[in-house]
Amino acid sequence: MRILITGVCGFVGSTLAKNLAESGAGHTLIGIDNFIRPGSETNRAELRRAGVKLFHGDLRAASDLEPLPAVDWVIDAAANPSVLAGVDGKTSSRQLVEHNLGGTINMLEFCKQHRAGFILLSTSRVYSIARLSSLPVVPVDSAFQLVADSAGQGTSQKLPEGVTPRGINEAFSTEAPVSLYGATKLASEALALEYGAAFNLPVFVNRCGVLAGAGQFGRADQGIFAFWINSYLRRRPLRYIGFDGAGHQVRDCLHPRDLVPLLDQQFKAPAVSPGNRTVNISGGIDSARSLRQLSTWCESRFGPHAIGVDTSPRPFDLPWVVLDSTRASMLWGWSPKTTVETILDEIARHAENHPEWLDLSAPL
Repeated sequence: MRILITGVCGFVGSTLAKNLAESGAGHTLIGIDNFIRPGSETNRAELRRAGVKLFHGDLRAASDLEPLPAVDWVIDAAANPSVLAGVDGKTSSRQLVEHNLGGTINMLEFCKQHRAGFILLSTSRVYSIARLSSLPVVPVDSAFQLVADSAGQGTSQKLPEGVTPRGINEAFSTEAPVSLYGATKLASEALALEYGAAFNLPVFVNRCGVLAGAGQFGRADQGIFAFWINSYLRRRPLRYIGFDGAGHQVRDCLHPRDLVPLLDQQFKAPAVSPGNRTVNISGGIDSARSLRQLSTWCESRFGPHAIGVDTSPRPFDLPWVVLDSTRASMLWGWSPKTTVETILDEIARHAENHPEWLDLSAPL
């Protein structure tokens, strides 16, 4: 099977490419990347050794796709993944839309031309900020926890639609605002599914929780677990921002290699009903950690380091985001295999072996 991975030299794209190459399935792997993200060049040599054929191109330019060979499937892992993109005064909102939505449109046209299937790696950030901000949570054991009688909290409060004790499922509101980043991914989802229906192409949308692992670029807005561990190890300034200033905000985490068994099933999938083409994929409640809990883990590994406090709210920050992947489990028998402890240890070992990593992958 011939598989094209966009954003192949990013953390997620390169991890998928290497694991697909090592799977023994005999895939022919092709990748395209524009190398604009600091650190992406570090993955080029290893991908070539793994047998991945690399193309230098920008998905925003349709002509850059012309040299690409025909493929059976496209995995779209290219995006500006920062929720602050376009609104932080450092990046362009137009460029964000061009990268994340314009690039997806060009890849969908490529799939139409070559009759290729399309898998979009989307995000939990398509879910409504206002609705997520209003979820009933209380601090328990240094982390916000969802309040529900079924979660053993001794209250009769009813959870909102699309929320279970296991987290946020696909029925949760995607009402705006979701951030400019989230809006580009939500629009990409809609277009991908429409292209699939209009041109009879197999299309799947995988809404991923926080992806984390060794080699992830250490940026607070794009890889909080890697950024926190690298920064803590180097004794760089860290702060608990917003909410109660105690670092109680919670996210789940998932290693991207755990996507590979799901992708293999989607490559071979028979006809799937339209309502089942979009699934949450995450480490779920078992992987969920707060910043305070992450700091405690770092202290046990690296020793003490003072964390600052800034109670000022920051745009798009949320107290508790944990995805419920029950639908993926029911449809595909999928579940994450890499524990959060393994992910954190992997990041820490990489940080210990790469003292230059934060500077290498920092914004230009």
